[in-house]
Amino acid sequence: MSSFTFGFNVKPRKAGGVSYDADAQAFFTAASITDTTQKSAVNQLVLDLKSYNIWTKMKAIYPIVGGTASTHKWNLKDPRDLDAAFRLTFATGMTHSSTGMTGNGTSGYANTFLNPQSYYSTNIHLSFYSRTSVVGSVVEIGSSTISGATNYNQLRNAVNVVFGQTTNGLVNYLSLTDASGLYLAVKASNSSRRIFRNGTLNNSTTTTDSNPLSSNNITICAANNNGVVEFYSLKQCAFASIGDGLTDTEAANFYTAVQAYQTTLNRQV
Repeated sequence: MSSFTFGFNVKPRKAGGVSYDADAQAFFTAASITDTTQKSAVNQLVLDLKSYNIWTKMKAIYPIVGGTASTHKWNLKDPRDLDAAFRLTFATGMTHSSTGMTGNGTSGYANTFLNPQSYYSTNIHLSFYSRTSVVGSVVEIGSSTISGATNYNQLRNAVNVVFGQTTNGLVNYLSLTDASGLYLAVKASNSSRRIFRNGTLNNSTTTTDSNPLSSNNITICAANNNGVVEFYSLKQCAFASIGDGLTDTEAANFYTAVQAYQTTLNRQV
């Protein structure tokens, strides 16, 4: 299913003598972003994703910019303050700063309100930009449904990704001792799962597993396991996304765009 687009192909608007992409401007208005460096970073991110033909593959993009819960909650693809627009709500325990949002490892998480089974059958991705290097057996973004077989849709930074369904969908990250950077998990089909770190393919599997994706809302900095939130992460998140699966070339270009965005904000790792 194609991603929701917000004002795509509308001519850039001018604000204070500077031209911004219409999608970026809609986000600035919703999130009350006024800082020129932040606006420049987000605007270029939108332009880069469109240039790489990745923008339309995205259903939710969380730039995590502005330094507060009220600015971090917005979905760049659809900046409306609605569950249906997949804007975030935060549980007690999340902290917010100019470099990202951080869980406390016990209670903090963000609810995306995006139920993957309602929008995807197979072709899907999850991403998480971690500014924390510590490796741990926690879930950075995902959900699961426990009903007979256990159906997972999770990204575990520098541990593993259980992506798609049951143990056949397991793909382990290889030889990683640093959990910082952009982690990306792609389920392209029932027999293709790939995981990337900083735009480079790390591991993959072609084992077939046709169970459905999770039917529970995806959470960030924790896992929503059939309505029970657990595996809380302590990592600082500076970007996250949910959308269609990406090719290897798109994964590399996606990292280039996201890393340029983080570099403009001086929070790259």
